[in-house]
Amino acid sequence: QVQLVESGGGLVQPGGSLRLSCTASRSIFSILAMGWYRQAPGKQRELVAAITSGSITNYADSVKGRFTISTDNYKNTVYLQMNSLKPEDTAVYYCNARTVVVAGTNDYWGQGTQVTVSS
Repeated sequence: QVQLVESGGGLVQPGGSLRLSCTASRSIFSILAMGWYRQAPGKQRELVAAITSGSITNYADSVKGRFTISTDNYKNTVYLQMNSLKPEDTAVYYCNARTVVVAGTNDYWGQGTQVTVSS
């Protein structure tokens, strides 16, 4: 089991920055990958960025060059630094942890944090 607690969302103007944090209830050394997803009203949840235990990162094309995912393994925390924010980045952002089990993988989710980009 992994509990995830997110923080850092809010209201920001276009072009601004926010940093999201997600702290896991256990060592992220034992987690296969962690990531951030987002879901805007009326749309499906989509991957924003992910990082594996081997520090391999993956980004959605829409955020490449603007967002950066990173981890602090000693704080069991994953961050999403979001720069040059656009109105289309407005969504609820969810932290995800994927673990390996005998039958495959398990996904765990945070409660979500709202990010609103508006002037």
